[in-house]
Amino acid sequence: MNILVIGDVVGDSGTRKLCEELSGLKEKYAVDFCIVNGENACSGNGITRNKAEQILDAGADVITLGNHTFRQKEAVHLLANNERVIRPLNFPKGTPGRGAVILEKCGKKIAVLNAQGRVYMDAMDCPFTAVENALERIKADIIFVDFHAEATSEKVSMGYFLDGKVTAVFGTHTHVQTADAKILSRGTGYITDVGMTGPYHSCLGVKKEIPLNRFIHCMPERFEFADGPAQLSGALFVVDDETNRTKEILPILMVPEQK
Repeated sequence: MNILVIGDVVGDSGTRKLCEELSGLKEKYAVDFCIVNGENACSGNGITRNKAEQILDAGADVITLGNHTFRQKEAVHLLANNERVIRPLNFPKGTPGRGAVILEKCGKKIAVLNAQGRVYMDAMDCPFTAVENALERIKADIIFVDFHAEATSEKVSMGYFLDGKVTAVFGTHTHVQTADAKILSRGTGYITDVGMTGPYHSCLGVKKEIPLNRFIHCMPERFEFADGPAQLSGALFVVDDETNRTKEILPILMVPEQK
């Protein structure tokens, strides 16, 4: 079974790129299931119903989110009414939405879990405990975990914590694809970050002049997403049909043609 994961969709240019390329990618790699992180899909961060529908209509099966989950007011209604859009499960008890979903594809029950890190991030419940508790309740053949976190060490630790318990752990949030895709010792596929789908000539999706000025002059300036040509970043996980373990990971990076 081939499961495609697409990294953080950023702004209008990232959404356009996803909608333009996803169908062709699914055909090229014979994709059976697709997970997209959409927490930055709106120009002001977060996600709306319209953006979620665009991503789902383009071919995503599940949309995961992150620390900008509730940046848009619509998010509360969206999460309450669409089970295919999930937010980190370690938000405090009583937070709207769900942190996991189980869907059936190709005769397999596929669970997708979303968790958020705590290092250099907003205060949250422990992601390790939250995921462990969720796994006790989940009955699925294949389990993927989107760990939306800043620190590489925290992501690597989550990978080893879940090795042998889930099919794959992939990181999001830092917007740069890492070169460490691997199969861990107990069969779990892992990559620290699948990267960003968004404006190519930018600083992590933001107009490059803004963070540059902040670094040079140490003066605050509001971030704005860049526009223009976009890249698409993600990874293809090849899952063994017999064992439901990851047997191969193929990082994917599509960049605009250089003129």
